[in-house]
Amino acid sequence: MEGVKLDRWGYQVRTSSDSCISAINAYYHQVLSYGRERRVILQAPQHDKDCVLANILAAHFLSSSDSSKASSHLQAAKSRLDEATSYEKAVFDAVSYLISEDRDPDVAVELHSKLLKKFPRDLGSLKRAQVLCFYMGRPDLCLDIVKQVLPYNQLEDYIYGILAFALLELGRMTDAEVAARKGFEINKQDFWSQHALCHVLQYECRFTEVVQFMEECASTWSSCSSFMYTHNWWHIALCYLEGHSAMKKVLEVYDNHIWKELEKPDAVSPEVYLNALGLLLRVYVRGELDVFGDRLKILAGCVTDQANWHLEWHLDLLILWALAVTGELSKAEDLLKGLKSRHSKMIEKQQQIMQIGLQLAEAVYEYGKGNDKKALELLDPDFDASLCKMIGASDEQLDVFNEVWYNMLLNTAQAAKAIEVLEQRIKKREGAPFMWRLLERAYSMEGREEAATVGEKARKLEAAYFK
Repeated sequence: MEGVKLDRWGYQVRTSSDSCISAINAYYHQVLSYGRERRVILQAPQHDKDCVLANILAAHFLSSSDSSKASSHLQAAKSRLDEATSYEKAVFDAVSYLISEDRDPDVAVELHSKLLKKFPRDLGSLKRAQVLCFYMGRPDLCLDIVKQVLPYNQLEDYIYGILAFALLELGRMTDAEVAARKGFEINKQDFWSQHALCHVLQYECRFTEVVQFMEECASTWSSCSSFMYTHNWWHIALCYLEGHSAMKKVLEVYDNHIWKELEKPDAVSPEVYLNALGLLLRVYVRGELDVFGDRLKILAGCVTDQANWHLEWHLDLLILWALAVTGELSKAEDLLKGLKSRHSKMIEKQQQIMQIGLQLAEAVYEYGKGNDKKALELLDPDFDASLCKMIGASDEQLDVFNEVWYNMLLNTAQAAKAIEVLEQRIKKREGAPFMWRLLERAYSMEGREEAATVGEKARKLEAAYFK
């Protein structure tokens, strides 16, 4: 067909420009590898202003940062839609709906599923579907779509990392480890497979093994986006923290591999703040924040800038805590009001889904102010952070809110309830010393003899890691 070229997946794209196709293919690679050069897609419509695929992918890239330019690319794609290939039309339908203001996430997933049934080798669209399902808190939907396309991509880079993440978010850790290791075997620089394997090992409390594996991989991360780079180091820091390593190791990771990312000229600050705040909240829950000096105060000063607000619900929650705990109450109240306003403007179905996210936001704000009693009243009596996936966070990221809840129960003398939930939690993660320490505290508050036995268990675990 005249004026048609094949993209990386072997699908037809209406363009005569080799440079346009090269930019599109480079973008696919950046998206799948969590690269820091995703802006390369903006070169594609420069090489061919009439290419529908180039314009719709550029519109998607810009949709969260520059709505005006995104709209311009969307209109350019729409104006040439009659001349587009069937593949381009399918991508246009899925992406244009995804970036529309009144989208229904379920419909957006269905459009991507429909696209991938017809064009199953398009892993770029698969990655979009994965991200969409992640922010819906629906790893089950993601797994269904991955299974749909897996037979056509048995030896492809990146497919197994996507598969592994869906499996681990569903609690299928053995299957997730198999998938992650297969992805890593195919491509040692498949960062999402590295990350998924890290998740599995960390959940299983194999902290020393995680750190060894991830630090060996770290030399490959220079091309990663600010999020992926600092998130991988966040996992390492968390393993040091959970494995009861010296706090200076956690501090070194924060200073040298998370905060230092901001010095890079192409750093994306909110992506760094997300991981920095997530780590400092963990440290705070453990009562070790003094080791970090004024770092939280400095970070809170950065996130008073409203340019960092309302990018991700998860980030907003962490910012709320930081602002509240450092005394920036008027800013925190403004942010909370903004979240309530966003919630009120959602379609009814989304309002119902996000209600728990809004309750968690209000509770985090009260917790940051030191009002544990009020914070607890805002949460369900049987709160479980894993039910809050819709804020756009993995189980590992959400678990800190469980730790906050356990502490609030103890701080408000609800030791019996704390014992109940901590004993259940320890059955799932017996190798986490901090859980045993919290249980020891709860038993002590109740005057139970088991406190001594639990304390000894905690000491043995603390001594077992990072000798």
